[in-house]
Amino acid sequence: MTEYIVVYVTAYSKAEAENIASALVKEGLAACVNIIPMVISNYVWEGKFCEEEEAMLIIKARARAFPRIERRVRSLHSYKVPEIIAVPIIMGSRPYLSYLSGVTQEKH
Repeated sequence: MTEYIVVYVTAYSKAEAENIASALVKEGLAACVNIIPMVISNYVWEGKFCEEEEAMLIIKARARAFPRIERRVRSLHSYKVPEIIAVPIIMGSRPYLSYLSGVTQEKH
């Protein structure tokens, strides 16, 4: 497993995304969260095609923190089934990865 991940989360609104981002960074679960205030999402939910405006969070964190990130996002999120997916960071600049390590919690 790689040590670092990027987690993607969509949120109902920019305000909801800001609340989630703030909690993750302040609690040391993420080094940085970028918010794209508006994306258009097309999906099928309960058999119905949907097209909605959402906010997108791009979360940089340690891979071992994913279970805690998922729990925290679920606790703050308005969706019944929020998108919470992680992809590994396979390469990154050493200074940035050192920063990421330095500002996130080491808890397992």
